Amino acid sequence: MTEKISGGCACGAVRYEATGEIEFSFNCHCRKCQRSTGTGHSSAFALPVSMLEIQGDIREFQAGSDAGVETFSGFCPNCGSPMTSRTKRFPERIYIHAATLDDPGVFHPTFSVFEECAQPWDPPRKDLEPAPR
Repeated sequence: MTEKISGGCACGAVRYEATGEIEFSFNCHCRKCQRSTGTGHSSAFALPVSMLEIQGDIREFQAGSDAGVETFSGFCPNCGSPMTSRTKRFPERIYIHAATLDDPGVFHPTFSVFEECAQPWDPPRKDLEPAPR
């Protein structure tokens, strides 16, 4: 099913649209995601970079992930809203934070990753499938 999705940051300086198939949706409990979102996990979905159109500027913070891969956390330089993530491992893919969706109710994660890093105050959902290998 082809979907059109849109969203943006808290202040509206950054907006995005994408039309096509979402590759997958997930919750990530790694320490990088905890730090970049200020919560116990991030909820995101994956898209091909070629599907995404962004209006406005996203600034990126470069760091290593729990898996040892170089990652880039994108955020609005005006309001600081976490927006995107990407890795050198999958350069053709971008991950969009679910809370940035205009209608975040359409987000339905199917699995979670780095559950071993989950904080006791934010345990992984038991109803989600194990991460694909």
